[in-house]
Order: sequence, then C-alpha cells, then structure tokens
Amino acid sequence: MAGKGIFAGLPWWVTWVVVPVILIVVFGGLIASAVSVLISLLFKVLIAAALIAGVVYLVRRFNGSSSSSSSKGDW
Repeated sequence: MAGKGIFAGLPWWVTWVVVPVILIVVFGGLIASAVSVLISLLFKVLIAAALIAGVVYLVRRFNGSSSSSSSKGDW
C-alpha cells in the first residue's frame, strides 16, 4: 500500500506539484549544500591541477636551460 495507495483519491496536481514542492522546501538546504560541496571540490581540484602543471612547466624550463651539461635522467 505504498506509493499509489496514498495518493489514490487526490487530484493530479497534489502528486505532481505539491509533493515535489514540499520535498524541495524540506530537503532544499541539504541539496544546496551537497551541490556547493561538489562545486567547491571540483574548483579545488582544478586549482591544484593548474598549480602542479605550472610547477612542472617551470621546473622543466629552468632545469633544461640551466643544466644543459648534465644528463636528463640525473636529478
């Protein structure tokens, strides 16, 4: 008796308008905070990737020009 039994005698707009609005009002803060955390995490990952790529670029650029006499495999 779950699902359709509860909404059997009610108009369509209760099932398709009122119930989703109530759920969004009740769980809206939770949904917004979850989306905010995901966007924040994605932004931090992109910043970290850009910083690592910049460091690798700078090390390769200055390492290649300053120590041309040493071998490439040597640290």
